[in-house]
Amino acid sequence: MGSMHYFPLASSFLLLLGAVLLAVIALIQLRVVTYAYQRMGISPGYVFSLLLLSLLGSYVNIPIASLQPEPIVSHSIVEFYGVPYVVPLVHEWGQTVIAVNVGGAVIPVALALYLLVKNRLYVRGLIAIALVAIVTHRFAQPIRGIGVSVPIFIPPLAAGAVAMVLAWRRAPPLAYIAGSIGTLVGADLLNLGKIAGLGAPIASIGGAGTFDGVFLSGIIAVLLPPVGSRSGTRALQ
Repeated sequence: MGSMHYFPLASSFLLLLGAVLLAVIALIQLRVVTYAYQRMGISPGYVFSLLLLSLLGSYVNIPIASLQPEPIVSHSIVEFYGVPYVVPLVHEWGQTVIAVNVGGAVIPVALALYLLVKNRLYVRGLIAIALVAIVTHRFAQPIRGIGVSVPIFIPPLAAGAVAMVLAWRRAPPLAYIAGSIGTLVGADLLNLGKIAGLGAPIASIGGAGTFDGVFLSGIIAVLLPPVGSRSGTRALQ
């Protein structure tokens, strides 16, 4: 039996996301995006830890269910819109395991719920989540060996656009909320019925197919310009 835990992206693309993370950290150190994170309700001191934990946490999958035995795709790389996703090596598996990815689901959802409460974006948050879920569901496609995948730039662009329209003064936190939860709902949860028959050894919610979109939604949320007065939001210390 192969490992339940693996990075969902090929090493080359994982290194690319790592480079993006380092670039964002550099911007934070130069205080280019510090105010955006303060408006999100998070101290800049937590930025590196949260993004790094999300990236490293993508290695960990928590199994929650399994589907009926079927022929399984094993040990290959599957590309979707130029993004190389990893199908893990398995032996004597014979079934699709439904799992929850720590870096692509657990950490982003926990942070999104905190931001939802911290910024009191209850109504606009639900509307934004629904809109991003509709968009990502529209573009999500079942991919053999992987599960369900969505083009990498759809979640961050949809989340950024929705956030700027619904809450231009608090666009950064709303973009993170919509980009993380909306993507997981629209691309993963609403497509669980399509997993059977794809031959995916592990169909991970927030893992291969959606992790990159969720991660980049967090990056976009950092870079969005918070418009309006600087008063009224204290960062988590």
